[in-house]
Amino acid sequence: MEKVDRTSDNTLVELFMHGDHSALERLIARHKNRIYTYILLIVRNQHLAEDIFQDTFVKVIRSLRLGNYVENGRFISWVLRIAHNLIIDHYRKERNMNLLSNDDTEIDLFNSAKFSDKTIEQLMVSDQISKEVKMLIRELPFEQKQVVILRHYVGLSFKEISDQTGVSINTSLGRMRYALINMRKLIEEKNLSLTGI
Repeated sequence: MEKVDRTSDNTLVELFMHGDHSALERLIARHKNRIYTYILLIVRNQHLAEDIFQDTFVKVIRSLRLGNYVENGRFISWVLRIAHNLIIDHYRKERNMNLLSNDDTEIDLFNSAKFSDKTIEQLMVSDQISKEVKMLIRELPFEQKQVVILRHYVGLSFKEISDQTGVSINTSLGRMRYALINMRKLIEEKNLSLTGI
């Protein structure tokens, strides 16, 4: 049975800043899935997500060494903010945000273990719904897409989302509301039936 590391993030940060490089490895191991998933859900390209993930931790290491991390009990939020800024930088450089396609990734982003006990027909329906949900999210404006991903796939609270994106909680809630309104409009326009989950 694997031993659970109960050392707090901030203790590990302190250990790293005092020369214990294994502390950083433990931090990365603890949070890598959540951070990588966040990046991948936004950029929808596995190779690009891997590059941004690596760049994120290069920046984390630099920032820690320069003393730019202020302990606030939310190391993961700080790292996600760095990843978010690198994603924005990438989009600014590329100027082609709408050209990225989920087809470039080998990972089914909306796959879920809860589908494993279903019949073939149920799996086909679930797969179709997942594809349609992906398509709907892809068509949202970036800010709305971001709040949907942070809330429903990364699992952040609206307070954490507002910290992450640098806007008020009300703005985050408003973006979610508009995302849902826009998704409903798209469902009607495309005559979709998202039932069977």
